[in-house]
Amino acid sequence: MRNHFLGFWFVVAVTVFGALYPLRASISLAPAPASESAILIGAGDIADCKDLSGAEATGKLLDQIPGTVMAVGDLAYPDGSKENFVCYDKTWGRAKARTRPAPGNHEFHSSGATPYFDYFGAAAGDPKTGYYSYELGTWHIIVLNSECNDVGGCESGSPQEKWLRADLAAHPVACTLAYWHKPLFSSGGAHGNDPTVKPLFQALYDANADVVINGHDHDYERFAPQTPDGAADAKRGIREFVVGTGGKNHRPFGATKPNSELRDTTTFGVLKLTLKPNGYDWQFIPEAGKSFTDSGSGACH
Repeated sequence: MRNHFLGFWFVVAVTVFGALYPLRASISLAPAPASESAILIGAGDIADCKDLSGAEATGKLLDQIPGTVMAVGDLAYPDGSKENFVCYDKTWGRAKARTRPAPGNHEFHSSGATPYFDYFGAAAGDPKTGYYSYELGTWHIIVLNSECNDVGGCESGSPQEKWLRADLAAHPVACTLAYWHKPLFSSGGAHGNDPTVKPLFQALYDANADVVINGHDHDYERFAPQTPDGAADAKRGIREFVVGTGGKNHRPFGATKPNSELRDTTTFGVLKLTLKPNGYDWQFIPEAGKSFTDSGSGACH
């Protein structure tokens, strides 16, 4: 009886307090409604223990911008070791709690990319695969693993490609973005196009995905919407960004690939995407003291 009596008066007190102080009672710490815009920001090719100045510069940019951080592979040079991730932690580690990473080839210089998975924990997905998806605002975000040999391949019918198609079918939203390390399209002189990931790009195209973010080449490049075969496609094409500008170093471009709209190899920085219910804005934010930038908008398919 005593517990019921106390419970009754607790309910009465809460009701009276809410009536007397309606403004305080309305305060909520719940996440913003899915109908509002969300921020996704980041880059790849980040912290080199031999010279952290570039990663420190981009890490300071993250400090100034809220939102989810995408770390797009090759995060800890040279070998993705436990010691190398100490260097990553010194620069981008302040944003760890809001980071959703993708692995790069340097992570797999350490067997199974174990230090990478140990550092990020559940945020990096299943250590056996390294690919996963999540929701951000009204958008579906997919993180893939372009170290194909380490996850059973990327070809059509491979475990990752089959998982990707199933994930896309299970999330038929208006707007979809994917990121992984090695780009299908790139004018970078060090690496360039990587056709091994074409089946993944194809699956995304078949499902009307909108944006792909990559790294690997240490530069910034924006492509016009295109098909997996590299044909311009303003109606259904996927817009790809290469953002290997996290701080490692810069490398020169090779021959310019078709549909490449803008390129820079002089500036470290991060790509900020404002994800809206039916479209997106992009902005390349340069390190302090540099002037190169890029911005624009796109609509979801």
